[in-house]
Amino acid sequence: MAKKTEEPVKGGMTIAEVVSKYPKTIPVMLKHGLHCIGCHVAQWETVEQGAAAHGLSKEQAKELLRDLNKAAKN
Repeated sequence: MAKKTEEPVKGGMTIAEVVSKYPKTIPVMLKHGLHCIGCHVAQWETVEQGAAAHGLSKEQAKELLRDLNKAAKN
């Protein structure tokens, strides 16, 4: 049985936590329209909340998480 790989970035993580742990995710956030990486809101707003606040659809939010995890793993 194949072991499921745990993704490092979760939608419930704050934006500040993600960019602090994985600086390579910053360009991904910007590409997807989350320019809030330097905003005070990033301290408490989650990736999922940020995606919703910036008008991303559910599919776009999933794509954001996929791209964030690719960047975090590199």
